Amino acid sequence: MTFAWLRGLLADRTSRVLATTVGVALAVSLIASIGAFLSATTSRMTQLAVGRVTVDWQVQTQAGAIPARVLSQVAAFPGVRTALPVQFATTTGFTAATGGSVQSTGPGRVLGIPSGYQAAFPGQIRPLIGSTSGVLLAQQTAANLHAAPGTILTIGRSGMRPVRTRVAGIVDLPAADALFQRVGAPAGAQPQAPPDNVILLPSAVFNRLMGPLTARRPDLGATQVHVALNHSLPNSPDAAFTRISGLARNLETRLAGSGLVGDNLGAALDHARADALYAQLLFLFLGLPGAVLAGLLTWEIAGTAAERRRRDQALLRTRGASTRKLMQLALAETGAAGVVGAAAGLGIALLIGRSTFGTASFGAGTLAAALWAIGATVAGLVVAATAIALPALRDARAATIITQRRSVDRDQRPPLWARLYLDLVALAVAAVIYWQASQTGYTLVLAPEGLPQVSVNWYALLAPVLGWIGAGLFTYRIADFALGHSRRWLGTVLRPLTGALSPTVAAAITRQRRPIARVIALVALTGAFAASTAVFNATYRQQAEVDARLTNGADVTVTEPPGTRVGPVQARSLAATPGVASVEPLQHRFAYVGADLQDLFGVRPTTIGSAGRLQNAWFQGGSAAGLMRTLSQHPDSVLVSAETVRDFQLRPGDLVRLRLQDRATGRLTIVPFHYAGIAKEFPTAPTDSFLVANGDYVARMTGTDAVATFLIQTDGTSPTTVASRLRRDLGVTAKVTDITGSRRLVGSSLTAVELSGLTRIELGFAAI
Repeated sequence: MTFAWLRGLLADRTSRVLATTVGVALAVSLIASIGAFLSATTSRMTQLAVGRVTVDWQVQTQAGAIPARVLSQVAAFPGVRTALPVQFATTTGFTAATGGSVQSTGPGRVLGIPSGYQAAFPGQIRPLIGSTSGVLLAQQTAANLHAAPGTILTIGRSGMRPVRTRVAGIVDLPAADALFQRVGAPAGAQPQAPPDNVILLPSAVFNRLMGPLTARRPDLGATQVHVALNHSLPNSPDAAFTRISGLARNLETRLAGSGLVGDNLGAALDHARADALYAQLLFLFLGLPGAVLAGLLTWEIAGTAAERRRRDQALLRTRGASTRKLMQLALAETGAAGVVGAAAGLGIALLIGRSTFGTASFGAGTLAAALWAIGATVAGLVVAATAIALPALRDARAATIITQRRSVDRDQRPPLWARLYLDLVALAVAAVIYWQASQTGYTLVLAPEGLPQVSVNWYALLAPVLGWIGAGLFTYRIADFALGHSRRWLGTVLRPLTGALSPTVAAAITRQRRPIARVIALVALTGAFAASTAVFNATYRQQAEVDARLTNGADVTVTEPPGTRVGPVQARSLAATPGVASVEPLQHRFAYVGADLQDLFGVRPTTIGSAGRLQNAWFQGGSAAGLMRTLSQHPDSVLVSAETVRDFQLRPGDLVRLRLQDRATGRLTIVPFHYAGIAKEFPTAPTDSFLVANGDYVARMTGTDAVATFLIQTDGTSPTTVASRLRRDLGVTAKVTDITGSRRLVGSSLTAVELSGLTRIELGFAAI
């Protein structure tokens, strides 16, 4: 009987079953698509975190340990692919005679690099000019000494005679922060800034020149074992971090105090697992509402056939069908709609993944994609069961034949939630939570010290959830009220279409206002879903671009080495580079505000607005143009951070005495300024306190117009191309960065979340 009933249902109630199946397919395809995207995103976060690390572990040998024994233990540890020793020594300074003058530096570090190191750890040492092997000088050190390949360099040794060597090449150390980290520093300790002066020697040369020093003064030398691991890690950043950090602790246990592990890979994965929360939030805010809408649509479609289903049940009861038999038939319909809808939904998800992301799995692993497919199928079956089986069970148990045959619903009471005003309660609670979050300055994505992190306050996230629910229910309430009290108005509006039947049609609409109100609420929620998705994507992309521009300062930025005296006239030669549209000089000094040392940026107020693309949101106390006008008209004006205003209780116009270094005497001199406004953000500025002032005034009061940075905007040429041209022209005399690289650096693993394809999926589902 069940198969006969199902066959007849498919033949005579095709539209009913097909509509329910389509609703299930939409829910399944959306959940599978978003879930696979989530898995692919977290997996890519792991890959990016691993790819950014040049040396996975730095094992620091401890006092009294034998470096060769530590090296052998580390090399034999499971999972270690490469282990090479790197020697460190401290020098009193470097000296070079170039161009008829002698240049000297302060203390620095000398590294002993073994053969094959650059091949084993690509990216740790970036060649600039000259040889890629032999004695290599760091770029900043070369700039300080005016050194080039072939320069004879003198290395100072504490308590011993200096030694000489010839420079073979100039290199950059992109991972200097990690290379010179304090291995074993307690958690929360202030990170150690890399040294300004560094030279790299082959191990044999290091042992000959610096070996006597480290033998005599062990406190001036150290040995590390740099390790590259096998990267067969779990896709999840959290699971990968757990494995790597556990292996690091296990190695320290085996070394028994002879070595400490600097876990660079674990630190990168730790940041990535925090950022992975962001991808989960994307699923909650972009995927879950869409799946809920698909479920509501399915329930509404199935609900339109409820009356006919009750009549079918009444007919079957007159023919002796029991409640159990009725449930078997309902489950058959549920299974047909659920299984076919789930299969269709998975097929749609595969097509979406292949057309939008180039792969049916959305880039996720096979296991992850399969698990999400199973989960989406289960969700689809649940939707089908709650839309068909549960109402059928309720009707079969509670209704009689007479009530089942009744086609008009006499109960006109509002739903329970409407009588309890739960929609207004949800909106009110959402407003209160949003207000509290705004007062505390809660931000989802933070960037302390330039490192983006996700800070999730689940309490604050209740605001959009309750707001979405409350808005849907409130829309239903308004539609129900309007349709129930507008019969005459509806008749007038419908008269051109229905003629004399307009009163009848208006009465029918008023009588059936509940289903119509539900449809109106669904349409409103779908519109809100599409709008929020589009706004979210636009906001995300804009903020990512703003963060990258703030960090780099412009399309391309040229930063002069510390201690150099490059004036603003250098902008002319930079402007002659093909692809350059404008060049803006930017001073960078340090000033004492009381006992607090802060960055000070000297600007040209008349041109920095367009050159730095300043935005009003970056300032407080006036617009960007207005505050730059103030700096121009009143050269002794200064913009400070909100923290400085609060700490020093400043008011507009207050005298601020800053201490800046005078070029002639080299001493700190007091320079008077007047507080004019607040700078919350500024190109190239740090995330903590800083100052912005008129560059001409700063130059006049300190005796130097030296420029630290040039902000370069391109004429449409790729910033990467322009940066390459500038590096070729400038050599090692300056550091050149472009906004493309800053996007990767600033975004951290958050840039793994590519929203363009996801947004197309969401908007497509919203339209359907």
